[in-house]
Amino acid sequence: MQDSQPKQPIYKRVLVKLSGEALLGEQAFGIDSKVLSAWAEDLQKVVQNGIELAIVIGGGNISRGVMTTARGMTRAHGDYMGMLATMINAMALQDALEQLHLETRLLSSIKMEEIAEPFIRRRAIRHLEKGRIVIFGGGTGNPYFTTDTAAALRALEIDADVVVKATRVDGIYSADPELHEKAEHFAQIAGHEVIRQGLKVMDKTAFTLLEESKMPIVVCNVNEPGNLQRIVFGEKVGSYVHWD
Repeated sequence: MQDSQPKQPIYKRVLVKLSGEALLGEQAFGIDSKVLSAWAEDLQKVVQNGIELAIVIGGGNISRGVMTTARGMTRAHGDYMGMLATMINAMALQDALEQLHLETRLLSSIKMEEIAEPFIRRRAIRHLEKGRIVIFGGGTGNPYFTTDTAAALRALEIDADVVVKATRVDGIYSADPELHEKAEHFAQIAGHEVIRQGLKVMDKTAFTLLEESKMPIVVCNVNEPGNLQRIVFGEKVGSYVHWD
């Protein structure tokens, strides 16, 4: 039987938004090394197909635990702590990728010269053109914005072809599938329907940015091996948001 997979990827430049909370694995907090290694191997398969890969990673696995013990903290202060959490995850992912002999660059929105380059749009694009995996840490560098918004912003700045939101669930549902067994799964959905139904794909700021530029979004389960590679080859994985 002939293989239905296209011979060439359908995307050239991809931004993957990785969930920090998905790094927990079975743990209550922190980074599960097995999950991290599995992610690195999946990302390696993507770049081996000639894809220019950029990554934004959240910090929920670290910052959520911190915030539990710091109730009453001001929002701005808490958000800056969250930015530091994304840098911890970004550094861990960078190390896991480099152990697979992949060339990476970590760019930060806040100054951390000893561990990361400052974010400069043209520099980020040049790294991608040279085949380096670019990891964006520190969110947007401003409080009151989520890492979803950082992912949308960076995707537009680097002229990505698609945003892949890699989470703990396998797509977009009518309700949280971890809480509602009968939640409806959407294999494909228009952006205006996401808004009309109030579905939680990305925060409103991020979603509006991507809507204005008609940037396609794919939501998938990051812990399902091979999902990222299937997406770049055009296979139907998770949920696809279009703007038709």
